[in-house]
Amino acid sequence: MKVLITGSKGFVGNNLIKTLQYDKSVEVFEYSRANSLSDLSRYTKECDFVIHLAGVNRTDNRQDFYDVNSDLTKTLISSLEANNNFVPILLTSSIHSDADNDYGMSKKAGEELVIEYSKANNTPVYIYKLPNLFGKWSKPFYNSVVATWSYQIANSEEISISDESVQIQLLYIDDLIAEIISKLNYRSDHTEYYYEISPTYLISLKKLAETLKSFKANRKSLYIADMSNDLERKLYSTYLSYLPNDDFKYELVTHSDSRGSFTELLKSISFGQVSVNIAKGFEIKGNHWHHSKNEKFIVVKGQAKIKFRNVLDDQVIEYLVSDEKFEVVDIPTGYVHTIENLLAEDLITIMWVNEPYDENKSDTYVEKVEIL
Repeated sequence: MKVLITGSKGFVGNNLIKTLQYDKSVEVFEYSRANSLSDLSRYTKECDFVIHLAGVNRTDNRQDFYDVNSDLTKTLISSLEANNNFVPILLTSSIHSDADNDYGMSKKAGEELVIEYSKANNTPVYIYKLPNLFGKWSKPFYNSVVATWSYQIANSEEISISDESVQIQLLYIDDLIAEIISKLNYRSDHTEYYYEISPTYLISLKKLAETLKSFKANRKSLYIADMSNDLERKLYSTYLSYLPNDDFKYELVTHSDSRGSFTELLKSISFGQVSVNIAKGFEIKGNHWHHSKNEKFIVVKGQAKIKFRNVLDDQVIEYLVSDEKFEVVDIPTGYVHTIENLLAEDLITIMWVNEPYDENKSDTYVEKVEIL
């Protein structure tokens, strides 16, 4: 299939083309401001489907809205009809197309032109009135408030909020791309023009700002975004794409003593804490137990002996583990436990605990595994 994509260098265009490039059944004709009308004539003669993304969202010249949002649409349709190539058109419009301003009126005009084309040529069209888009490669100070604030917060700049109570509707770029691609082989009965897309998300500007700011703060607290929250997960992916090139990494705090070290890696209210524990040659760490905390140990380098004893009896249980075979060892509640390095080189263990460490409620009680 040959697909003509207008606005190919824009936010949606970049994401769409970078996705379609891995589909060997699709050949893409890219049309942007760098192309000529002769290019458009050639593309509209050969294409099997048109994805019309080109549009102007912001400009100091009101005529720009009409030149692109409506006039380019008219030129595109005229070129298709001149080539007797009545292929489906997918048009991305805006939820603001009914607004009484130049942007809204130009968008509405584009919608009407596409509908007229469908009726005149008995050809399916798919019109999407999009809300605020967000995602990677969105242009700050142009495409979306998410892009602008993500960029500013990631670069330690102040953001501006005129009214925190205002709610906006958001749509994630990957969800839009999936919907667009689904229409390439879809054929309607030509009686429907407008299509819905989901999921979309309603969020206040206050909540949006708080969420984006928390992503920056979490690099120090080690708490990660709530990945069970669909919107927060997508916002976090978006925020990371605006990190400055020299700020991809951040330091961790390591607690060291004569036995080795312990470093917290990640924390989450929903899944607990992940840490890395290093024990020096032949050292033993542990000799404590927990009422409620439970842990999982995974030795990733070295050989270790893990010992347990139920604090209510004197039976000692032993497990041998090593990097030759990755295994998870559960540390149950009520069991005092130790981990012993059996070799001279460092023992490295990844440790998970069901709740982040709280110094005011450590739930850690010192006791030896071996009862003499």
